[in-house]
Amino acid sequence: MKTKLFLLLGLSIFTCSCSSDDSAEDNGAPATSLPIASGNYWTYEVFNHQTTQTPESFARDSVYAANDTLINAVVFKKMKTEDIANGFFSGTLKDNGLRVDGNKMRISGSVNLATGLPTALAFSVSDFIILKENATVGEELSSTNGSFTQDVNGYPLTFTYTLKSVADGSQSSLTSNGNTYSDITKTKVILNLKITTEQTITGFPNPIEIPIMAAQDVLVSTQYYSKNIGMVYNQTNITYTLNTLPPQFQLPIPSSGSQTQEEFLDVYQLN
Repeated sequence: MKTKLFLLLGLSIFTCSCSSDDSAEDNGAPATSLPIASGNYWTYEVFNHQTTQTPESFARDSVYAANDTLINAVVFKKMKTEDIANGFFSGTLKDNGLRVDGNKMRISGSVNLATGLPTALAFSVSDFIILKENATVGEELSSTNGSFTQDVNGYPLTFTYTLKSVADGSQSSLTSNGNTYSDITKTKVILNLKITTEQTITGFPNPIEIPIMAAQDVLVSTQYYSKNIGMVYNQTNITYTLNTLPPQFQLPIPSSGSQTQEEFLDVYQLN
């Protein structure tokens, strides 16, 4: 998805094959916070707030539930968007499969994350839980981790990541974009990222690891779901701070950055 945080400098998107790790097996009553009958659709107003690097911007997204599709012999609902996906939530669902598993909503497919760093990340997730109704606050729903290396300005940067979803409680109502919604379930999606590189130094037999960025939560998306309606509001915060680097390191990214994006439900139709 495009958060319009910073230019991604034309570098390639890397795909990391991942599987989710979820220990919660309590199925409970069927999830109703994201109804995915064929033909259901939701449109969102997407705001990227102004930063020192980028101006404020506005876009609209439209997400809809299309046909049934088989993924690993399991039936999912194919989620699609009209045109491009500007918001984090719409981009997460675009061309992926969703299915209800008891009181949980699971996603399978490729989740793309733009972080403002010199690469976007694309995770292939399988049965990753994005929502669990009646979960305990702070309960980890799913988690996947790994690493990859990419050459940036002649430096082999290694990105070590953990992507997880966490239950964030519930509330009786939420007023958003002039509308009041009831029976709210909240969930967070968090990307933790660390960046290192290796450099050969005269007198040392092995390359020395140089910490470029300490492990930190670079992306936190807080999503609000209203029962029998769907996702009604999402706030995504993207922040990072690089370590102080030796003068010889010339990386094509600012030493720090932050961006806030909001997605507001506008029009929806449920069958």
